[in-house]
Amino acid sequence: MKKLMIAVGVSVFLSACAGGMGMSGSGMSGSSGMAANPMVGGAPMYANKDIVDNAVNSKDHTTLVAAVKAAGLVDTLKSPGPFTVFAPTNEAFAALPAGTVDTLLKPENKPTLTKVLTYHVVPGKMDAAALLSAITAGGGKATLKTASGGTLTATTSGGNVLITDAKGGTATVTIANVYQSNGVIHVVNKVLIPG
Repeated sequence: MKKLMIAVGVSVFLSACAGGMGMSGSGMSGSSGMAANPMVGGAPMYANKDIVDNAVNSKDHTTLVAAVKAAGLVDTLKSPGPFTVFAPTNEAFAALPAGTVDTLLKPENKPTLTKVLTYHVVPGKMDAAALLSAITAGGGKATLKTASGGTLTATTSGGNVLITDAKGGTATVTIANVYQSNGVIHVVNKVLIPG
């Protein structure tokens, strides 16, 4: 019964991704056994490139890339990992209170910026199937330990995966399974705030 629920959950999630969440398809490609990578921010994402090398090509993630550079996290996110990154879009950063991004990007706020960014990173590679499996195993929610030491909570609703931060804010995964050479990115529509 548990395996059937996981299979149904994965099927619903992947169908939602293919139909409404920007995923280019759930078919398998190549010998890696991974789904074909979706376009992100108008750019192709390549599974043989690392997180940074792909992110710099997405027009939807220029703020995130600038923040990663300002925090000095480029080398970390280019390392072998693996990492799961919940990547907020430019719109997600723009939705923060006025002045927040500019304040975070100031050199004197580097520790705070680093904490916010590493809160979006979960060590290990958790694609959609692994996330759904963890959610199912957790009775409808999964607690994810972030690289910053905080926790995120993953749940599902209406075929979407939701990520809830320590402050109770909830982001929706809008593009899942963007495979990288050193992990996987899930695009999210909100910036997650650590406690």
